[in-house]
This record gives sequence, C-alpha cells and structure tokens, in this order.
Amino acid sequence: MTFTFQLFLILMGIAIAILGILWIVVPIFTGLPWIPTHRPRIRKALDLAQIQPDEILFDLGAGDGRVLIDAAREYGAHAIGIEVSPSHCLIAWSRALFAGVLDRVSIRFGNFYSHNLAEADVIYAYLTPKHATRLRAHLEQQLRPGTRVLTISADMDGWEPSAFDSSDLIFLYRMPPTPGGLETYLTKRESTSER
Repeated sequence: MTFTFQLFLILMGIAIAILGILWIVVPIFTGLPWIPTHRPRIRKALDLAQIQPDEILFDLGAGDGRVLIDAAREYGAHAIGIEVSPSHCLIAWSRALFAGVLDRVSIRFGNFYSHNLAEADVIYAYLTPKHATRLRAHLEQQLRPGTRVLTISADMDGWEPSAFDSSDLIFLYRMPPTPGGLETYLTKRESTSER
C-alpha cells in the first residue's frame, strides 16, 4: 500500500467521523432529534394534504430527504427541504441525486425559523410539542390563505385541524387556521356522525 493511498484512507476516515459526529451532535443542540419517518406514514400525510403536481412543499427539518423525494417523485411537487445539520443536507442532496429528482428538489441549509416560507403550498413538519408552539406564530405570519400545514406527532395548539389521522398522528391544517384544537375537531366529527 502506498503512502498516498494510506493518507487517502486516513482522510476519508476523518471525514466520515466528522460527518457522523455532526449527524448526532447538531440535532441534539437544536432540540429536534432526527427521527426518520417511514414511507407509509409519509404517503399517508401527503395523500391527506392532496399534494398536486407543481405545488411547492417545504419540509422543515428535512433530515435525509425522504419526504422531499416522495413528494417530487410520486406527486410531482417541487420540494424544498430546510435542514440545520450539514451532514443531513449532504445525505438528502445525495439521495435526491440518486433518485433522479434533483431537478424538483432543493436543500437549504439553515434553521427553518429564519427562512421565508411564503411561497409554500404545503408545509410538512415532524415536530415536538415545544417546537410546534414556536412554529405556529412563524407560520401565521408568513403563510397565505389556502396553504396546508402537515404536522406529524404534534398538533398546533389553538388550531383546529381540517383533517386528522389518529393511527399515525398526522394533523392537517389550512391557513388561516380555524381557532380551536383537536378536541373541537373530534367533537364536530362525532356530532356529524350521530346525525
């Protein structure tokens, strides 16, 4: 083995270690751990939002890009991922490239609270309740009427969903949001089913 090849292997090992550390450390500091969403849950969420071709979907905290790829490939959407972890951005970009949808997928590095989301037709976010509360005000300021907001595992307290999947905890909201909450949504559904 030549010295050049050994040096190459050492540098590759260091690069992989740095990416691995960033993969774990950055999400810990932002407070949003990376939890991958399984494809059936992604499909159910995108179906619930009735994604149409050429609509613009933002995935807030895009992780490895699986939502972006499905939205672009299966629904024909223009999918924009915002991700704070550089290693996740690199993986998401690579996955979009190999999936052949890089022309419909864009990865933006940064914190989604500092991005302009006004052009979105659909927002997709897998959140904790703490981050849902903070994001709610950001979305109310930026999103235009008719924009759909999909949240996974956390509801937007103070907003009544327009649809809800209880088996996968998927919440769909339409802007401007109807005041209320999950309880008011379920009460209305129950009263209409009794008629």
